[in-house]
Amino acid sequence: MRYSKGTGAAWIIVLLLLFDQALKIWVKTHMALHESIEITPWFYICFTENPGMAFGIEVISKLFLTVFRLVAIGAIGVFLYRLVRREYPFGFIACIALVLAGAAGNIVDSVLYGVIFDHSYGQVATLFPAGGGYGTWLHGKVVDMFYFPLIETTLPAWLPIWGGQEFVFFRPIFNLADSAICVGVFLLLLFYRNTFSRGLEECFTWKKK
Repeated sequence: MRYSKGTGAAWIIVLLLLFDQALKIWVKTHMALHESIEITPWFYICFTENPGMAFGIEVISKLFLTVFRLVAIGAIGVFLYRLVRREYPFGFIACIALVLAGAAGNIVDSVLYGVIFDHSYGQVATLFPAGGGYGTWLHGKVVDMFYFPLIETTLPAWLPIWGGQEFVFFRPIFNLADSAICVGVFLLLLFYRNTFSRGLEECFTWKKK
């Protein structure tokens, strides 16, 4: 059972990484930045890039964020491995695998994309361009593309502060990796809060089972 749970978690991670990166690479090599494709009136493929920089601080902030993400992925990977060894329920293991796969999917962009792609401003990016990438190692931008403007309206003029302004729900643009993290965390909070606390206590102590 231990190995079947581990194999299942590995499949979740591998498949999500493959689909996430395949979609991001397609978007980068077929669309210019801010270009969009309407799938339905409430669903668009809208190409944006997220530099992942906090408070507008460049270079140091981006580098710190990328290194922090790498450390976090390592910790989640250790946690997942120990959960499998301790025979935790597969549903719980699958949730952690979703979070790990999503975090890893976005870290690939941060680590590699600045080197393997040229820029997407006003052009379709080239994979492995002869002139080099748009950035350096650990300074790539995360590719986002899913946009769901379920409600688009103008707020009533009588509304304080926001009256007369355009209102869009849902405004954020995200990717498959983000979705995996959100789904994993949501399921953890809904079904496995106690299991998560117990897992942390058992897996990150010096005591062996």
